Amino acid sequence: MAAPPLDLSAGASAKVDLAELDTQELEATLVGEGYQPFHARQTYRWIHRRAVTDPDEMTDLPLALRNRLRTAFHIGTPRVLHDDTSIDGTRKLALGLADGKTIESVFIPDTPSMTFCVSTQVGCAMGCGFCLTGQMGLVRNLTAGEIAGQVRVLAARTGLLDRPFNIVLMGMGEPLHNYDNTMKALRMLHSEHGLAVSPRRVTLSTVGIVPALDRLALEPLMPNLAVSLHATTDEQRTLLVPPNRKYPLAAIIDACRRFPLKKRSRITFEYVLLANVNDTPHDARRLVSLLQGLKAKVNLIPLNPAPGIPFERPSDERVDRFAQILADRHLTVSVRKSRGRDIRAACGQLIVEGGTKRTAAQHMAMLIK
Repeated sequence: MAAPPLDLSAGASAKVDLAELDTQELEATLVGEGYQPFHARQTYRWIHRRAVTDPDEMTDLPLALRNRLRTAFHIGTPRVLHDDTSIDGTRKLALGLADGKTIESVFIPDTPSMTFCVSTQVGCAMGCGFCLTGQMGLVRNLTAGEIAGQVRVLAARTGLLDRPFNIVLMGMGEPLHNYDNTMKALRMLHSEHGLAVSPRRVTLSTVGIVPALDRLALEPLMPNLAVSLHATTDEQRTLLVPPNRKYPLAAIIDACRRFPLKKRSRITFEYVLLANVNDTPHDARRLVSLLQGLKAKVNLIPLNPAPGIPFERPSDERVDRFAQILADRHLTVSVRKSRGRDIRAACGQLIVEGGTKRTAAQHMAMLIK
């Protein structure tokens, strides 16, 4: 069902942000203004496929519509504040939002596909003990337009508007904690009038919010799923990943067993390896038992250390031994190569909005070192 036209009367408190509208909403809005549905599709293409934000440059639109877009609307787009390049080619962009908040997004080239690592929140409420973003706490959710806008900015900045790329929702924030905006953004990105990103090219990473996992399983537009485990016992995981108190390992694994894997070959389980904490052969064997019977792939992530993270990276020998135990027991396993560590663009290193304060999980982490 089409969305109702938005209020553009003189009493409206602010200009409508076109970048927040999906195709149906944009069509309903412009039809309400007296224009044709195809005008909305043209406008959507300019914004989302061509990354054009100046109505005067939308040359196939009628002049009257271009004038109306300029006076009655605006097109919100994250502003690039910094664009840093790592020695390995990874780029980290600090993006300014309309309210003055800042987020970070990452471009990872040659992976073998080009990959955009996108944020879904300013900060994060999960408070994981090995993640700098968790030190910020949750400042606010991103809107659907801000999530999709990161992709638009990254694609334009890297010359990939007309080329395929992958998206990983692994930046700042927990995507399932901002469920509605995250899913709307994916629908906007999937639109044939925009960047037409296939859900097969999108991976959503979550610590495992069980009700949201069950909801995701019913979505017609379903991304690939990556579940962050990081521990093999509830006692250990609660210290590292505080939401485990509410959604323990058994509940998360059960939700994964319910997930409709006929649409996906495997669920990826992410596991950050912390030296002398969760990287022992006993941990590896427990992980095998935990994933027994699941179509699973394990992505091992040796910690990316940074000031403020109270853990150390395990030796290559310990990482290899852990991976070999999984492989010997017929689990598909990969070890993630860290990218962008020299510019703090690697997994767990994104942080803005102030300094490094320890979360409760990081205080408790000191006790298990």
